[in-house]
Amino acid sequence: MAVHPEPKPSVVVSHLDIVYEVFGAKRGRAVAAGEEEGGLGMVERLLGQREEKFGHVQKVHAVKDVSFVANVGESIGIIGRNGSGKSTLLRAIAGLIPPTSGSVWLSGEPSLLGVNAVLLGDLTGERNIMIGGQALGLSAKEIRSRFNDIVEFSGIGDFVYMPMKAYSSGMGARLRFAISTAKTPDILMVDEALATGDADFKARSSERITQIRKDAGTVFLVSHSNNTVKEMCTRALWMEKGRLIADGPAEEVVTAYQKTFPQKKKPSSKQTSATDS
Repeated sequence: MAVHPEPKPSVVVSHLDIVYEVFGAKRGRAVAAGEEEGGLGMVERLLGQREEKFGHVQKVHAVKDVSFVANVGESIGIIGRNGSGKSTLLRAIAGLIPPTSGSVWLSGEPSLLGVNAVLLGDLTGERNIMIGGQALGLSAKEIRSRFNDIVEFSGIGDFVYMPMKAYSSGMGARLRFAISTAKTPDILMVDEALATGDADFKARSSERITQIRKDAGTVFLVSHSNNTVKEMCTRALWMEKGRLIADGPAEEVVTAYQKTFPQKKKPSSKQTSATDS
């Protein structure tokens, strides 16, 4: 009889709530040309103390009482409609957003990879690889030894010696993924970074994620592509209006999620015959 090892938790999220404030965009009287604004007035304006220049503050409850445990070796997809709290949850796990209430416990160092992550546009891809590698804790020697592999994986070729601001969004996303996975992270979080890649890059990314899992890492993937989640993930979390609706095997959760969308009606036989004629 096969003995299965006990799961080893890498992330524990307990009754997590995230509430943030959105300031209104109400405009006040513009300062007329040639009219000076005093120092005190400027300070008040910057601090948002003038009600006539700032609207009311709206609180957004982005994540509501979410709890789950992620284990070492799992790849977990986070799915849901726009505004469901997927990216907010991911950033809370990464430590970028403090919990309003509840707690997040990590057994390792998280590495967040997102399409909107800031790259140093005025520097070349080569310099960004060096800086990114050092941020991952790699030595200069280790980065140089992995440099060619990073460039090859990203598929950007000689563009690596050009400023990043000359890259397309897809090129930047591919290089970012290659840098972030140059060292096996304890917890890798990917936020839509694979959406900009072609089929070949997605296949290489899937292999890399599989390898990270085998090397005892945990992967979180936020994606609008249900097929990507089913192909790359062993488990899925379904978020809806800030709440965790379902947590289970990726195939089952994604299938249940897809059933909530209106089904496309098949054309009637009359419409088909009319079209054929």
